[in-house]
Amino acid sequence: MIKYYLSEIIRRFQKQIFDQLVKKILDKPPVKISTHGPLVLSMVHQRDVLPYLAAVKSFAHHVDISGVIIIADKTISAEDKEIFKTHIPNVIIYNAIEFVRDGMPSGGCWERLIAISNHTASNYVIQLDADTLTTSTPEVVIECISKNISFTLGTFDLISKVNVTEVSRWAQSHCLHNKNPHIQLTCESNLMFAAADDESKVYIRGCAGFTGFAPGSICEEDIRVLSQRMMTKLGDTWSKWGTEQFASNYLISNSEPSRALPHPVYTTPDLINHTTCFVHFIGPLRYKNGKYTHHLNLVLEELNTKS
Repeated sequence: MIKYYLSEIIRRFQKQIFDQLVKKILDKPPVKISTHGPLVLSMVHQRDVLPYLAAVKSFAHHVDISGVIIIADKTISAEDKEIFKTHIPNVIIYNAIEFVRDGMPSGGCWERLIAISNHTASNYVIQLDADTLTTSTPEVVIECISKNISFTLGTFDLISKVNVTEVSRWAQSHCLHNKNPHIQLTCESNLMFAAADDESKVYIRGCAGFTGFAPGSICEEDIRVLSQRMMTKLGDTWSKWGTEQFASNYLISNSEPSRALPHPVYTTPDLINHTTCFVHFIGPLRYKNGKYTHHLNLVLEELNTKS
């Protein structure tokens, strides 16, 4: 118990340091928008307005983008929208409620996935979480964009495409030994149902925090069909937080061509090494050991010295 409280005190202290530092992103030049490149689309909560500016400015510093679309959580205020407009030229802002659909979950980032599907007809769309930083040129991502290859942020669990029958067995074995399995495992244990028993389907156990959808890779009907299948199987469970990531994984995996980004080049803060160019500062690791602050400092310095 003492260890927990001490850890929480340290976490809060590290967060305070980060919160003070991230304000400096307002002093940096606006996001650079090019005449070509993918659209960046993100769903943003009010607490993440400044971290998101750091995420998108650091990404656009290394990758040409043609525009930014923000799906505003209900917490986003008029003042927040003005900040976006000041720092992101020609930003398009939608309210999340505009992407709520009958027969599909709402909340838990589902509006984000539906919005992506509405923009992939003729655009390469990159989903970029607010808790990410691009620390150097992401060569694999640039290659994926140029070749119209969809991607997902890989993890160490099943980072290659694996047949749905194998993933389903793997997930079922984990669920058997866990009284309260994570919702993603629950969904993965029902992969054959998601695939309508099509054994040719595949799955990448990726992360929806950083994903690329090539033009024509998905449409809203794809999401609806998958959602209706899983809702029939899981009922209200399908509306839980985490199901959108499963859906994103499944849809990208079965969009050809597609791939997982390699670890640890694209990684989490616990696995950073000299090859890393992109970091996703996921919840439990976000402020641990001050790495988020350290890498934000490096990003801020780079935004100072390069155009």
